[in-house]
Amino acid sequence: MLATSRDVHLLLLIRFIRMCAYGSSTLVLALYFAALGHSDTRIGLFLSLTLVGDVGISLLLTLVADSLGRRRILVAGGCLMALSGVVFATSSNYWVLLLAAVVGVISPSGNEIGPFRAIEESTLAQLSDAKTRTDVFAFYVVVGTLGGASGSLAGGWVTQALQGIGWTDVASFRFIFWVYAVLGLCKAGLTMLLSQKCEATPTPIARAPSPAQSEEAEAFLPVDNPAPAPSPPHKRSVIAQLSPASRRILLKLCCLFFFDSLASGMVPNSLIAFYISRKFTLPEGKLGSIIGSAQFLSSIGNVFASAIAKRIGLVKTMVFTHLPSAILLSLVPLPQSLGPTVALLVLRASLNSMDQAPRSAFLSAVVLPSERTAVMGIVNTVKTMSQSSGPILTGLMANNSHFWIAFLLAGMLKASYDLGLLAVFLHHKVEGEDHNESRAETEMGQEFELDSESESE
Repeated sequence: MLATSRDVHLLLLIRFIRMCAYGSSTLVLALYFAALGHSDTRIGLFLSLTLVGDVGISLLLTLVADSLGRRRILVAGGCLMALSGVVFATSSNYWVLLLAAVVGVISPSGNEIGPFRAIEESTLAQLSDAKTRTDVFAFYVVVGTLGGASGSLAGGWVTQALQGIGWTDVASFRFIFWVYAVLGLCKAGLTMLLSQKCEATPTPIARAPSPAQSEEAEAFLPVDNPAPAPSPPHKRSVIAQLSPASRRILLKLCCLFFFDSLASGMVPNSLIAFYISRKFTLPEGKLGSIIGSAQFLSSIGNVFASAIAKRIGLVKTMVFTHLPSAILLSLVPLPQSLGPTVALLVLRASLNSMDQAPRSAFLSAVVLPSERTAVMGIVNTVKTMSQSSGPILTGLMANNSHFWIAFLLAGMLKASYDLGLLAVFLHHKVEGEDHNESRAETEMGQEFELDSESESE
């Protein structure tokens, strides 16, 4: 990571700040609406509608990010985050808050929503090569979970401290959203420091044997070429512009991500915090410590994701770390005391996000570089659409005193996703893995030659 460019370091810092904002707001989001007097069903509806609204905005921004400029989109996103924080800190109207959550990107789960991750991952893939890409994505996930943990921990204790000096619950929650607005402005300011290297590399129009040769030929063309330019092709949909191989992979991944994202939507961090707070009557400070500690251990687990992926492959790393976390998630409602419940949550968190870096590396490696931003945007949109129906289902179950069923169903859906991923992509080779296998075979051959020389001597 020390050898990577300044832009990579800035992108990691920007993600840390954004996830810190998400972590602090997610902890109090459901509690805030409960304090305003809304029912469980209405809270679940809000979270679902927030995700549905984010689908359109995310898809639109990711599809035009390369043409309008990635940095411009990220700066605009930071300003919209600040705007939504101000609205949440000053308004109590349900529909006004919903509009602010959609336009300004409020995360119900504490995880990434909106266009930011797709754009940043595409940029990071462009700034790294196949040998280091998994490491870069691993650190990208680590700083995100560290940011979420810091936000949850700080938000919980700040809220409890404000209530201890006489602030009402609503007032203390609104202070967190003021902080959210400030962090959004900080994110926008740091994005302005990114260099031109973060922008998408233009794809040459002329036909050529390979993209590399096309770029070389384009570089030697005169700027004022008098030759008439070829007429632009008929405008096709984004999916139609993808290569056939990318479309097939995209279809398979979207079908699998549907189950995983639906499960994630049923038990986002905001509803997990709400469930624990209601079941054990915890103060916000202790609640923030539990959620923050789980996220902190999650970041530690992500440090090892890259090393594991280099040894057993991206797909196996994704499945073998995510499947145990799915089983642990379904067991969360079983304990009747706080200690075992926290142990299950922490153990599950330490494994839950270890698949993120390998998944991002896998997705960026199986599609063409010019298709990465669009493909990642489509995948994130499908995931958000699937996730959007989860909170309303959990809200209905919670309103009927069946909150625990959501954890059981979510664990089963996530396990189905893992098994399907293993069955479909187990033998799929990607660029980085081919390099690692060739290097391993070379090293083994060298060791065999050395052993043979030693025996002959």
